[in-house]
Amino acid sequence: MTDGNRIVLSSDHNAIPLRQAIAAHIAARGWAPVDIGPTTAESTHYPTQAEAAARLVASGDCRFGIVLCGTGQGVMMAANKVRGIRCGVCADTFSAGMIRRHNDANMLAIGAQVVGEKLALDIVDAFLTAPFDGGRHATRVAMIAALEG
Repeated sequence: MTDGNRIVLSSDHNAIPLRQAIAAHIAARGWAPVDIGPTTAESTHYPTQAEAAARLVASGDCRFGIVLCGTGQGVMMAANKVRGIRCGVCADTFSAGMIRRHNDANMLAIGAQVVGEKLALDIVDAFLTAPFDGGRHATRVAMIAALEG
């Protein structure tokens, strides 16, 4: 596998089972999951977990990142604080495909208490298989990046 196949996964303590199911799912599809935990149900802080994943994506060590917490909102907010990250929270497959196609999102956030495992896996598939459309969307992505200062 090449580095272009690496996907970092992280979550808070609430989303460990779903994160592990996603890791197995993407591995079966030829991706290389980089699961950075946590591994126990001991309470963790979602901003720390999301930042660690976002830094691996921003550095180029991983092509994409998937982060999870109860709603997906907290990890999405934390990940988006890292320069170069475009993370969207999705609870449906249409949005998951569109954040790749129009926003060139490099991270996906999922709420483990919002969607079940089957839908979460479908969301992941939609995100990972959608290409970036470029064109006018590249201009808009550049405008988003310019907001980072």
